[in-house]
Amino acid sequence: MFSKSCEYGIKATLFIAQKSQWNDRVSLKEIATAIDSPTAFTGKILQVLAKANIINSSKGLYGGFKIEKERLPKINLKQIVQAIDGNSIFEGCALGLDSCNALEPCPMHSQFVIIRDQLNETLTSSNLLNFAMQLNLGLTVLKR
Repeated sequence: MFSKSCEYGIKATLFIAQKSQWNDRVSLKEIATAIDSPTAFTGKILQVLAKANIINSSKGLYGGFKIEKERLPKINLKQIVQAIDGNSIFEGCALGLDSCNALEPCPMHSQFVIIRDQLNETLTSSNLLNFAMQLNLGLTVLKR
């Protein structure tokens, strides 16, 4: 459903959110290891997320990645998806047609609009604080 970049971006952001609950900064290497992602690829994704102001990046001896605790309940998964994959999953055609709407629908249009709207609602209502708490309690995992 999401690009590989977006999958890694979501996992990386959730890992950073988990550690940020304790005011911990995490390194690129820690993140890549925690989500089982190639380090260089993860670094590029984290640059995109930092540029979108979803995560904070600091350089130097005490550098790393972090999200301010007070921002955790304000950041949702839709923001991460939009930063990495754009809006196509929320606006595009299921079959990839350039033009698809209620007046000139593709064969999947009416069913896909429902799925797209549900996905939009789910990602918008899913904030980082809830996921970070689930991870810290051991109720969920980021890799197997």
